[in-house]
Amino acid sequence: MSSIDESKSFIPLNIAVLTISDTRTLADDKSGTTLADRLTAAGHKLAAREIVTDDVEAIRAVIRRWITDRGVDAVISTGGTGFTGRDVTPEAVEPLFEKRMDGFSIAFHMLSHAKIGASTIQSRATAGVAGATFIFCLPGSPGACRDGWDGILAAQLDYRTRPCNFVEIMPRLDEHLRRAKAKGASA
Repeated sequence: MSSIDESKSFIPLNIAVLTISDTRTLADDKSGTTLADRLTAAGHKLAAREIVTDDVEAIRAVIRRWITDRGVDAVISTGGTGFTGRDVTPEAVEPLFEKRMDGFSIAFHMLSHAKIGASTIQSRATAGVAGATFIFCLPGSPGACRDGWDGILAAQLDYRTRPCNFVEIMPRLDEHLRRAKAKGASA
């Protein structure tokens, strides 16, 4: 089990939140608000927040912009991870990954299964790293956002979490980009 090492100082991250929806606005975006509220309550900075339609190129444009923005350490998206015709978040984001984070999806489904049972298979939650930026794609419900943040991201985005966390490896995420022959994402 993980624990907090109180001898270490908290390091706030700059986290961007992207809601993927054809119908939401900032005024009624409960999932984006859930994430924004939780990450700021934990001591992180909301680096950006946007809503984009369920469109592969529109999603990629925002994610690419945030990947290249030195003021964004992590991106959390909500929405578009289901199986309907409009759900295209994994198709939009996964080609941008330089490294996939398969364990995130597994951990998310374990948490989700404990709450909603087999219905968790209707989510294609995914995560990865691109351009030294962590990217996490959660389902579009406030409950899924709470589960993802409270059960996984709050601890992994906290430098004090032991035995390990994402923050401590951030300085080494772009090692491959600094090599002369390194190749990045395919999209």
